[in-house]
Amino acid sequence: MANPAELEGVLERITYANEETGYTVARVDTGRGGDLLTVVGALLGAQVGESLRMRGRWGSHQQYGKQFHVDDYSTVLPATVQGIRRYLGSGLVKGIGPVFADRITQHFGVDTLRIIEEEPKRLIEVPGLGPKRTGKIAAAWEEQKAIKEVMLFLQSVEVSTSIAVRIYKKYGDGSITVVRDEPYRLAADVWGIGFLTADRIAQSVGIPHDSPERVKAGLQYALSQSTDQGHCFLPEERLIADAVKLLQVDTGLVIECLDQLAAQDEGVVRERVPGPEGDPVTAVYLVPFHRAELSLSAQLLRLLGTGEDRMPAFQDVAWDKALAWLADRTGTELAPEQREAVRLALTRKVAVLTGGPGCGKSFTVRSIVELARAKRAKVLLAAPTGRAAKRLAELTGTEASTVHRLLELRPGGDASYDRERPLDADLVVVDEASMLDLLLANKLVKAVPPGAHLLFVGDVDQLPSVGAGEVLRDLLAEGGPVPAVRLTRIFRQAQESGVVINAHRVNSGLPPVTEGMKDFFLFVEEDTEEAGKLTVDVAARRIPAKFGLDPRRDVQVLAPMHRGPAGAGNLNGLLQQSITPGRPDLPEKRFGGRVFRVGDKVTQIRNNYEKGVAGVFNGTVGVVTSMDLDEQRLTVLTDEDEEVPYDFDELDELAHAYAVTIHRSQGSEYPAVVIPVTTGAWMMLQRNLLYTAVTRAKKIVVLVGSRKALGQAVRTVSAGRRCTALDFRLSVRSGP
Repeated sequence: MANPAELEGVLERITYANEETGYTVARVDTGRGGDLLTVVGALLGAQVGESLRMRGRWGSHQQYGKQFHVDDYSTVLPATVQGIRRYLGSGLVKGIGPVFADRITQHFGVDTLRIIEEEPKRLIEVPGLGPKRTGKIAAAWEEQKAIKEVMLFLQSVEVSTSIAVRIYKKYGDGSITVVRDEPYRLAADVWGIGFLTADRIAQSVGIPHDSPERVKAGLQYALSQSTDQGHCFLPEERLIADAVKLLQVDTGLVIECLDQLAAQDEGVVRERVPGPEGDPVTAVYLVPFHRAELSLSAQLLRLLGTGEDRMPAFQDVAWDKALAWLADRTGTELAPEQREAVRLALTRKVAVLTGGPGCGKSFTVRSIVELARAKRAKVLLAAPTGRAAKRLAELTGTEASTVHRLLELRPGGDASYDRERPLDADLVVVDEASMLDLLLANKLVKAVPPGAHLLFVGDVDQLPSVGAGEVLRDLLAEGGPVPAVRLTRIFRQAQESGVVINAHRVNSGLPPVTEGMKDFFLFVEEDTEEAGKLTVDVAARRIPAKFGLDPRRDVQVLAPMHRGPAGAGNLNGLLQQSITPGRPDLPEKRFGGRVFRVGDKVTQIRNNYEKGVAGVFNGTVGVVTSMDLDEQRLTVLTDEDEEVPYDFDELDELAHAYAVTIHRSQGSEYPAVVIPVTTGAWMMLQRNLLYTAVTRAKKIVVLVGSRKALGQAVRTVSAGRRCTALDFRLSVRSGP
């Protein structure tokens, strides 16, 4: 092993950083002239412009040559005017960019850092620095010092910079106490810290492997993981087996801790319900999901059973006349099953309209809204995503909003509208209802007033919601109390669309027709890596050139999975290079392993009720429109036409969206869709996944990959049902 060594230098740039482990590749200036030197290792919290004293050892890389491997480091405040100028201009302190760093150091010279530390009010002497900006600089300097202290403590337990910043934002000066004394709290309180990170911290601060506190946290983590996979509960035996594997402790200890959790009502509930295969199981729920399932079933049955009716005119309407008036107004006759759906929505309190593309769902919804408004009914339209809401508004000529905005969700996720304060509506229509998860559906149904009509519209053959539950499928369960119409007839104009024809073929288990189509293509490429490169070429160059579409706005790459050469993660990097390459005049911000630039297509990856006018929600897509390196902030214009600012330390909430996983594309529609279908994604290739991807396209679909992988996707029916009991609760309570 190489001898221990010490190296001092100024951190010039970070070329790679793993946000999870903190492993960093960076370039430093040792002040000895010549090229910058590469350093690799644990540089947690180090900022560009800082002078570092690094301890480690010298090594050599086959491709990159001589490197210094860092074991640990400390920050040394720069001593020269040039060093101070670079340090301040690096973006370390919010409010000071290169221009102000230059002015401040010109004014105060080598005394600059002492002035900021001890006499920050004197910054007002610098031309252009008013009281407001000097106050912000002083506050940012103090926060930076406090974060540094937390960072030094967390360095020993390998917590990444971005997570340390979040811990500090959550607990402030109490951060070190919480981390040392109650590490498992982090998993519940701080977004981005799961049980595994909290467990690593707990072990390093000396909490025993078989501590009941650890086992209980592990059980709740296993349940939380299962809700991320769509389950509302786990059968008890499966949960115990998962926890034993995760925690590597005795089964007896896990059973004992689960009993304690259930007995003390510490976040879990046990109940006998039918499992996914129909056999009775002891289900273990996290409390919020159990409450939501009970509440949703009760609220639906309440709406179905009420004697009130806020649209009584339709109970004895002359339907022949009403439908003739409608045909006259829209210029189109409804098909028999569409007429049945219109009648159902306007006469029954809760109803479902389902069907595939080209079967007239949209026109049926428009017809329902037209008739309701003709009788002066108050109609509210909503969809789970901004794009779907926009499409619904265009289609009906009536304002539509996201479900989140309709309910005015507040910080913490509570809705402004609920059972005590219901929506003012006679008819509520929810489009893209396959996307509704249990928690959101419960909030929505709770806010529908008694006597109002509620219509769920969606395609039940698409992927279920990203969140837990299969609400649309459960509402359509055989023998259930909710009436439904399924549209099956493909209309003539839709029969000319290769996209519609092939969507139905895939859904029926038939391979798509890819020869001789004007709007549906297959580019065969067996090698996964080459298929990834070809996907980028098709999306960024070929489709825009052939069809005159904008590669950023009109073309969307939809990948079956995030990882791998043809996964959304890798494709995003390649697409960004192609569509929004770096330029000397284009500001950019490196964050972890990613670079954000003006013009980037991005998506929000968590619900944040604090951002924007009324929160910004998981799946919201937008474009970066401006970037201020002094203020360390960028602005995103979302697909709901809202400008939302992001501080640079919030960039872990954003991901690039040139390519997204098919799961994340639900509820959106794009003029052109490019889908890599490769053997590298073998485990993910399922019929409803491919069907969902194809149905996202309005005009053009291009598949890129191997025929073998395509065949696998068409043949493979989704593995098993999710663990939910909503259909059971609805049928039991509505039965004789």
